[in-house]
Amino acid sequence: METFRSIIEGNDAIVAPAALNPLMAKLAEAAGFRALYLSGGSLGWLMGITEANLTLNDMVHAGIDIRTVCALPLILDAAGGWGDPMHLHRTIAMTERAGFSAIEIEDQYLPKRAHHHIDHDRIIPAEMMEAKIREAVAARRDGDLVIIARTDAAKTDSIDEAMRRGERYRRAGADMLFIYTRSAEEMRLVGERFAPPLMIFAPRDGTGALKFSLEELSALGYRVIGVPVLPLLSLHRALRQTYEKLARFELDPALGPDGAEPEMKAVYKTVDLERLLEIERRTIEL
Repeated sequence: METFRSIIEGNDAIVAPAALNPLMAKLAEAAGFRALYLSGGSLGWLMGITEANLTLNDMVHAGIDIRTVCALPLILDAAGGWGDPMHLHRTIAMTERAGFSAIEIEDQYLPKRAHHHIDHDRIIPAEMMEAKIREAVAARRDGDLVIIARTDAAKTDSIDEAMRRGERYRRAGADMLFIYTRSAEEMRLVGERFAPPLMIFAPRDGTGALKFSLEELSALGYRVIGVPVLPLLSLHRALRQTYEKLARFELDPALGPDGAEPEMKAVYKTVDLERLLEIERRTIEL
């Protein structure tokens, strides 16, 4: 299995979709993705709360569940790292023990607020974020763990301020930069100013809504395109429609009249039920 570090040291961008539980991770792996993203925002919605309410333990436990069944590199959305520079030592230790391949730390104030989800952001002073990055690097014991520094300064100040912060965060030791951009032009400016590896998010509608091709993004130095929300939205819509139809004694709109049995067989395949049955045949069905 390739490492996340070897992926970002290559010349090509990859897509890392959100995976919030083992089933989603297995489905993403079957679709051919090379890395996954444990999105705090989407996991918050899945738990019926918000990212602002999530703890480090919540994210680590979700990561362990995913890593138990899927060996793909997994990126941890660590928000503000759950504390000040001192706290980053425990955050990094737990990140490594849970088997994450990368950790994304952003320059948002803590505790995080729900109003982050409606673009009411507050960012910490750049020197405080630099200290967080330096301590994250100092705490690292696994040389393959990739530390991603994210700035949201383009939303609160300007793209120029965001790029100034990016330069400072890279000097502080970040392996990868994620400079949040609001337009294709800003995305291009970042790619032209910074050497790879860079990370971005796809728009809420997914990779098909990007203004650049995968090849163009690779040429600009982007190595990871995270898709943090779309899988959760698709899941929410499918479940909402299913429950509405069940309540009205109507057929599920996606499965139709004869779709349940084939889909059940698809679930068996996704979780590799046959492998478990084979173990039972060898061990207890004697």
